[in-house]
Amino acid sequence: MDSAFVGHLHALRLALTDPRFDACAVTGAFAVQPGARAALDRAAAAPADGSGPYADRLAAAVEAAGTAVQRPELGSLVAAVPADGAEREAAAAAVAAVDEEAVRLRSAVKSRDGFFTTFFISPYSRYIARWCARRGLTPNQVTTASLLTALVAAGCAATGERWGYVTAGVLLLVSFVLDCTDGQLARYSLQYSTMGAWLDATFDRAKEYSFYAGLALGAARGGDDVWALALGSMILMTCRHVVDFSFNEANHDATANTSPTAALSDKLDSVGWTVWARRMIILPIGERWAMIAVLTAATSPRIVFYALLVGCAFGALYTTAGRVLRSLTRKAKRTDRAAQALADLADSGPLAAIGTALAKGRPVAPLTMALAGSVLVVGTAAVRPFGTASLIGSAVFYVIAAGAAVSRPLKGALDWLLPPLFRCAEYVTVLVLAAKADVPGALPAAFGLVAAVAYHHYDTVYRIRGGSGAPPRWLVWTIGGHDGRVLLTVVLAAVLARDAFPVALTALAVFVALVVLVESIRFWVSSGAPAVHDEGEPA
Repeated sequence: MDSAFVGHLHALRLALTDPRFDACAVTGAFAVQPGARAALDRAAAAPADGSGPYADRLAAAVEAAGTAVQRPELGSLVAAVPADGAEREAAAAAVAAVDEEAVRLRSAVKSRDGFFTTFFISPYSRYIARWCARRGLTPNQVTTASLLTALVAAGCAATGERWGYVTAGVLLLVSFVLDCTDGQLARYSLQYSTMGAWLDATFDRAKEYSFYAGLALGAARGGDDVWALALGSMILMTCRHVVDFSFNEANHDATANTSPTAALSDKLDSVGWTVWARRMIILPIGERWAMIAVLTAATSPRIVFYALLVGCAFGALYTTAGRVLRSLTRKAKRTDRAAQALADLADSGPLAAIGTALAKGRPVAPLTMALAGSVLVVGTAAVRPFGTASLIGSAVFYVIAAGAAVSRPLKGALDWLLPPLFRCAEYVTVLVLAAKADVPGALPAAFGLVAAVAYHHYDTVYRIRGGSGAPPRWLVWTIGGHDGRVLLTVVLAAVLARDAFPVALTALAVFVALVVLVESIRFWVSSGAPAVHDEGEPA
């Protein structure tokens, strides 16, 4: 840092203490992490030339040598190296004119969030974040507190009593406040970490889906079986998220003219009220959890799930339709990286080689093949009696069609729809078979299996987002891939007695959960894990 530096302390924090970037600079200050230390040494050893603060010249030299240098947006914060007394007085006056703490608190809030979070949570949760920072609490501790609060809420819902539902609703809102606080604490104190990235990426889903299970258990105590609704809600939510993830990865680095649909979206964003209306109608996490909390306290689990299914279905249709229109009108040219990301999200197992081999040298329409296989396996499971051997034939066709669909690079305009189609086919097949088994424990076991597999799919997304690639191939093959799991589930339904089917689903769920969790924990606590902190669309 230049000894003549004049500016705000938080400007220096942004430049010198943010662990997410290998190199970071503001005027008069430059810092590197170990990953960029060699580049700094080379720049420092080179002959000094040019004018201006030495820190700025070092940063420019490091950047010119090919190392990315992050320059944080300072807004009203000041960072300057005055050349004379007059400039120093002006800089000092500019520093005095800005309430640094107010700026720091505002910047702790996510730049893009939902209506409920922005206006009902963030106005006070940022102060909770500051309170935590001043007492030495870490974001990971707040994240863990949020998870524990949500699990207690799920336990209260599982009582099936009105006091339990009311308490559960209140605790779910408390958990959401803490969920907002952990990210704001990380931004306020610049405490980003790989462990925090993993916790933040997975705990939201764990909290929400655990609460679904608690509601289903509570309803069962009152004589109402809503496990199918709980599982349907989890499936719908997960498939909706996969649509978001898959579309974003497909267009991560695509180059093309902006589509008319995107232009219309940007135009609507220029009208203030439409921004909030469009964010609210997709039922993001803040609005969704508020709705769940209120309906849990005031109504019944069945009504909660009906509201979830209707609201999330509308949001899924709205976002998916808009993204399909963008894809068709944009005519984007997608890159090899995007194609690989979609292939990784597809989660194909070793059986995909069969379809790939059969499709070799033949023209293949990936979306058509995936859709045909998905409709056949789900439709057959729905219309044929449970345990019918003919179900195996539909599952074999699904395996072949799914393998053929990924036999070439996924660079088509709508190829990003393949991962959500595969998720839907796998999850819904498990739901339908468990429902048609019509034996105690089948649907709860199916809920556990889908939850374990969904965790694997979310884990894949966040690894790709962090730039570290998909989980290792051995992991995907060990748990079968989506095609292998569909075939195995159908075979189990065909060869086992009805009473044995829940046991088989439970065993499969435990196996998938153990394999995936052990590898996931190993990866996210390793030194090579990315510090992913989602600042984009509210989930």
